[in-house]
Amino acid sequence: MSQLVAVGTVAFDAIETPFGKTDKILGGAATYIGLAASHLNADVALVAIIGDDFPQSFLDTMVSRGINLDGVDVIAGEKSFYWSGRYHHDMNSRDTLATELNVLTQFNPKVPNNYKNADILLLGNLNPEAQLAAIDQMNGPKFIVMDTMNYWMDNNNEELQKVISKVDAITINDEEARQLSGEYSLVKAAKVIQNLGPEFVVIKKGEHGALLFHNEQVFFAPALPLEDVFDPTGAGDSFAGGFAGYLAKTEDYSFDNLKSAIIYGTAMASFCVEAFGTERLLSVSKSEIQKRLRMIQSLIQFDIELE
Repeated sequence: MSQLVAVGTVAFDAIETPFGKTDKILGGAATYIGLAASHLNADVALVAIIGDDFPQSFLDTMVSRGINLDGVDVIAGEKSFYWSGRYHHDMNSRDTLATELNVLTQFNPKVPNNYKNADILLLGNLNPEAQLAAIDQMNGPKFIVMDTMNYWMDNNNEELQKVISKVDAITINDEEARQLSGEYSLVKAAKVIQNLGPEFVVIKKGEHGALLFHNEQVFFAPALPLEDVFDPTGAGDSFAGGFAGYLAKTEDYSFDNLKSAIIYGTAMASFCVEAFGTERLLSVSKSEIQKRLRMIQSLIQFDIELE
């Protein structure tokens, strides 16, 4: 089992969907990543920043899942990052009601000394300067995964390109892939992005699954059809946590093994959307995960006679 360092946000979320609404609950990209990876018994450390308004009970919840929080910096007298959003009835679009960066404007990643030799570094969606700072503190990880978004392409593209050149895999959605590459075809987009540095490109298509590209090889993992999607918040980060957690567990960075990692990521994302925030990631059992993996497997396995 390899160590996994996840750099991202630990935050408050307030969410409204057609099914209800919450006050401030446990959220943040690093939180979802860590909880998803913990189901694979990954030795994961979070690198993040919070204010002293963050409840100890939230931190205790993560520690109880075996997540190391030595890299979570607590700033006295300051408030934690807060995001609030309202989802539309189709659950694919949302309105951001509030974004309060608070301590995030001071974020200077501090990787715990006992994790600087970790084999896997997962960079959540953050300012590229923070992502670069985290890379610089590591002692040659075997596999670096990054996430990003349109905002950084528009506002900090030079630094973003530096990060992309240093990673082994990038996970982005289809809209972001098209913007980053300038290509509408996702196959062409993946080739352009690979030429920027990453050996592997994962393009997420939400309810339509995910694509994995490596040189001329392509793998498609369908999303599991669900009767109810309760709250999509954190699904992409849960996907990343399951993906990286599986790589940490198996210590195999081949294309074939990344295909399996995609399936684990898909399974964790499918649980995430079934309840508000992190609730389902906290309650899901090992037997439920195994059952879900078999369901996804059944979607992509078939026998056919070829002439």
